[in-house]
This record gives sequence, structure tokens and C-alpha cells, in this order.
Amino acid sequence: MRRTQQDRSAGTKAALIAAARELFAARGYQAVPADEITRAAGVTRGALYHHYADKQGLFRAVVEELERELTAEVATAFDRTPDALTGMLQGLGVFLDACLREEVRRISLTDAPAVLGWEVWREIEAEYGLGLLVDRLEQARAAGLIVPMPVKALAQLVLSAVMEAARMIAAAEDRGRTRTEVEQVLAGWLGSLLRT
Repeated sequence: MRRTQQDRSAGTKAALIAAARELFAARGYQAVPADEITRAAGVTRGALYHHYADKQGLFRAVVEELERELTAEVATAFDRTPDALTGMLQGLGVFLDACLREEVRRISLTDAPAVLGWEVWREIEAEYGLGLLVDRLEQARAAGLIVPMPVKALAQLVLSAVMEAARMIAAAEDRGRTRTEVEQVLAGWLGSLLRT
């Protein structure tokens, strides 16, 4: 069967993202030239520029793919628990564990803010994580689990604290210990939201 142009285009984009993701995770954005990515993907340099304009555009696509995957992992953890608050704590643990993975540390937490800029990186972070937090906090409030407060503001502050914890893990010499410490602090903070 002949592949359509749309199929070929999707295949090219997938090959570029897969190759770039592996190389960026191994060596970082700055250490990977565009030509190496296209060779690893088995496509032309023109294909890179056609689909992503430049290496930075491809990097953004890699970051967004990784963020979608992380959000799905956290959402799955949320959904496997009996209530929204337990789900948030479970999701927090899953996210903090992901921050220990070299791919997440290097691409999402180290290179993304530097390469894409703080504002773009925050937009991506909000696009994938904020909606999930708002939804789960609204569920917790509706179930009477947390004290009444403006959920969107709370979700933004929780997301900011969790992302700062992620950056602390990424920069730490002892990432495992730092991960344990930030989880303890964040879980205590989230626990303080409980309705007594």
C-alpha cells in the first residue's frame, strides 16, 4: 500500500523527534548539531527545516512530547486512587520520581528553560500540568476534602512549588535525598489544605 503524504510527513516528524530526544537526553541541546539529528533520523536537513523551522523548534516539540507523557503518567496515578487528595499525593510522587530520570532532568528541567526561555517554558508547563491540577483540586473541594479557596490560584501556586521542587532535584548532588525532602515538604503543605 502506498503511503499518503500525510503519513510520510507524520513519519518524518516522528523520526526527527525520536532521534532528537535520544540525543538531547544523552548530551544536552547545545552539544547536538542539527546535522547529527537528521542523520540519526534518516532524513534530510531540509526535512528538519520544513517541519520545525530550526533546531530550537524541534527541541520544543521534544519538550512538549515529554510533557504530554509526564502529564499522562501523573493523571494515571491520580485516577488509581480512591479520592482526589490521595490522588494528588500519588501523582506528586510519580512526578518527583520522573524528575530523577536523566531524560527529564536534562531536557525538561535544565535545557528547556535555557533554550526556550523562561516564559515559553512556563507556558508549556502550564498547558500540560495546570489543567490537571485545577481539575483535581476542584474535585477535592467538591468532595469537601480541602478548605474552600480559589482553586485556580491554588493550582498555580501548587504547580509553581512542584516545579521549583523539580528544579531542586535536577540541580542537586544527591538527587534521591533531595527528592525525599521536597516530597515531605510538599506533602505536608498539601496536607495543611485538608478540611479538619
